[in-house]
Amino acid sequence: MSINMNPAMNRRSLIAGVTGLGAAGILAGCSDGGAAAEGSASAAAGGFKIGSIGPKTGATASYGISVTNGVELGCKDFSVDGLSFECKSEDSTGNAETAVNAYNTLVDWGMQALVGPTLTGPSVSVADQCNTDRTFMITPSASSEDVTAGKDCVFQICFTDPNQGRNAALFLAEKYADEKIAVIYNSGDAYSSGIYTAFTEQAKASKLQVVSEESFKDDSASSFNNQLTKAQAAGATLIFAPIYYTPASVLLTNAHDMGYDVTVMGCDGMDGILGVEGFDTSYAEGLLLMTPFSADDPASADFVKAYQDAYGETPDQFAADAYDGVHAVAEAIKKAGVTPDTAPEDSCEKLAAAMLEITVEGLTGTLSWNDKGQVEKDPTAFVIKDGKYVQA
Repeated sequence: MSINMNPAMNRRSLIAGVTGLGAAGILAGCSDGGAAAEGSASAAAGGFKIGSIGPKTGATASYGISVTNGVELGCKDFSVDGLSFECKSEDSTGNAETAVNAYNTLVDWGMQALVGPTLTGPSVSVADQCNTDRTFMITPSASSEDVTAGKDCVFQICFTDPNQGRNAALFLAEKYADEKIAVIYNSGDAYSSGIYTAFTEQAKASKLQVVSEESFKDDSASSFNNQLTKAQAAGATLIFAPIYYTPASVLLTNAHDMGYDVTVMGCDGMDGILGVEGFDTSYAEGLLLMTPFSADDPASADFVKAYQDAYGETPDQFAADAYDGVHAVAEAIKKAGVTPDTAPEDSCEKLAAAMLEITVEGLTGTLSWNDKGQVEKDPTAFVIKDGKYVQA
């Protein structure tokens, strides 16, 4: 089976294409929950209220900060004549209980739509609460099928774990069919385990040569020498590692230090590896990854510049997915005829129905949604060459 790996060719230049951007004079007020920022949220009183939740402190803070920034920038850029946004973000610290508390804080604020949370565990807990309360939710980056299962008001921007696992195996079957493959995954992480399960199932169906399967947990992610030694002994010439970019930087460093010349492939959680502090990015040369966004894509240039101007960093897939989340809310609002005066419960029902009818030309592709709340868009595979993402 062949898989389409081409980026969507009709992506628009989002910043330049937003009607009335800047000239409209209607910008979102955004607050991070701190006293110093409260004034900006109240300054735009009357806008449609979008909340975001993600880890802004702790070990996974980089992901939550990207999502927070993406939501904030999206709320500014999609505030146009006749539609303005307010946004407020809360810190989940990467913890499910804290995320639910953050959700309740946003509900008290008057949130009409949630673009978040960021991680799978907190998103599952918050999604349950949203479904009970009838609060519209679209997560930028939580990829487990459990997030949307049985919840008609919860949607995803990113691919599901099974989707990523299957498509990664199909890509390797098409492009790297003769490689001997080792799999290294985090058995304590729902994202990594979900992709691993789907990958191994498809790898078997596609007759890939999987010669080693090794797991780890967060408390042992400081070294992958043991897993790499076993992969090397099994003759693996390619490692599939559905893990986040921080442990991936350790894995690549360990492989280099061992003198193990092996191709490594990851999924969307590995996007951002070139920005890991202290990591020698030359070790990422030749790295394969499946991600729906590349900051090197000319079609994303306006967004990348605006993000860099605002935050002093290059946006990753988490930021782009969050931006697309706000874009989806904006399109659903227009389709449903929702206003800032619409009660959150009524907004939820109307937005959820509209999501099944809209198509969004986003940074991460052409997006539409099925009745399970899952996004439908084409996957894209990249390889890192000379420090840039090049279509694989």
